[in-house]
Amino acid sequence: MSQQRWSGRFAQAMDPEAVIYGASIGFDQKLARYDIQGSLAYAQALQRAGLLTTQELKRIKQGLQEVLAQVEAGKLKWRTEWEDIHMHVEKALTQKIGALGGKLHTGRSRNDQVATDVRLYCMDHLQQLIEAVRTFQAVLVERAEHWLGVMVPGYTHLQRAQPVLLSHHMMAYVEMLARDEERLQVALKHTSVLPLGSGALAGNPFPIDRVQLAKDLGFSDISHNSLDAVSDRDFAVEITAAAALLMVHLSRLSEELIMWSSTEFGFLKLPESYCTGSSMMPQKINPDIPELVRGKTGRVVGHLVGLLTLLKGQPLAYNKDMQEDKEALFDTFETLLPSVAVLGAMMSQLEVHEARMNDAASDPAMLATDLADWLVRMGLPFREAHEVSARAVRYSVEENISLAAIPLPQLKKFHGIITEDIYEALRPEQSMAHRAAVGGSARKNVLKEIRRHQKRLK
Repeated sequence: MSQQRWSGRFAQAMDPEAVIYGASIGFDQKLARYDIQGSLAYAQALQRAGLLTTQELKRIKQGLQEVLAQVEAGKLKWRTEWEDIHMHVEKALTQKIGALGGKLHTGRSRNDQVATDVRLYCMDHLQQLIEAVRTFQAVLVERAEHWLGVMVPGYTHLQRAQPVLLSHHMMAYVEMLARDEERLQVALKHTSVLPLGSGALAGNPFPIDRVQLAKDLGFSDISHNSLDAVSDRDFAVEITAAAALLMVHLSRLSEELIMWSSTEFGFLKLPESYCTGSSMMPQKINPDIPELVRGKTGRVVGHLVGLLTLLKGQPLAYNKDMQEDKEALFDTFETLLPSVAVLGAMMSQLEVHEARMNDAASDPAMLATDLADWLVRMGLPFREAHEVSARAVRYSVEENISLAAIPLPQLKKFHGIITEDIYEALRPEQSMAHRAAVGGSARKNVLKEIRRHQKRLK
């Protein structure tokens, strides 16, 4: 007897190499728990529809629980000729309870079954990821509060630009992660739509209560078009898109940690428990963890491109191509969850070299804009003030002195409106304090944002 449930139509058995090529059990065994979860709920739906007796439902549930125990104990043998996780669960169930196990597939197709399994997997892992992102944000907010008195140069084009609080810099990543969290929440909403009950493509011919079935499985809505339900993988694209952007944000932070921990910057020290040494050079402490986060970003971005390419040429409804969605999704979560966790744990132990940062942030050249701003307060148009400040900067470079060290008579040569009050503006603390508009780097603003995010993350 053939091993395939569908082989009655065929006069020839599948070529062994084709069986191996087409089998998905090598990776979709990760869906076992979700496949059984869906099957338990569907058995209940069949009983409500009068297609199973109470006793039959009891036997099927007991059998499925035994199969789940086998899976969790690692005792269910994965066999290529059984193709996928659905056939494995059905085979294992019928081995336990006999032909009754075949009733479970009434009105159900592997098309709506796998769509349900994948959504259940993603809903579970999205909730884990959202919680991990929130935990990471809490770490950054706590660090921002701890470093509230530390200044650091703000950069554009990787050139020193204006002084900011280190806390302000950290809170920029909190804002990024908050948007990531929102995108993941939207992806979760779009994932939480039940396709089960759509059959192969045309719908279920039996009176299945899909609304109750959705409630039983924890879905917030049901699909309303059977063709779309079995072929929709938009949720997978949304998940990988949100994941790719989240990894990009982690990579940007990692890049700064790598640079800032170098001898050239000397702004911070990474905890040694997250670094490695060199097999040749005894002095080395290598920032392996942030480098790996930066490197793994490419694979997650690649999964997004892969899924988009996978879907772009498929007609309705289900096609075998869709089997290729799972490895991308599985690896996205398996890459992202530990990346968020390990980077957050490392950030909580980061050692900042405060004196070095404050010294770099006190670079007088970064106060050129403040000179121009002072002139604007005195009534000059900004473009004229910018030109005056630029001439002062050129003089300070030529004379190898800071802006704040230029004598007042010399400053007056650049514009007669300048008075001794200008020197008060040429301090980094004053520079930050002046930037008090919402979103600016003034200490009171930063503290307000810290409190806002602390309240949100409670």
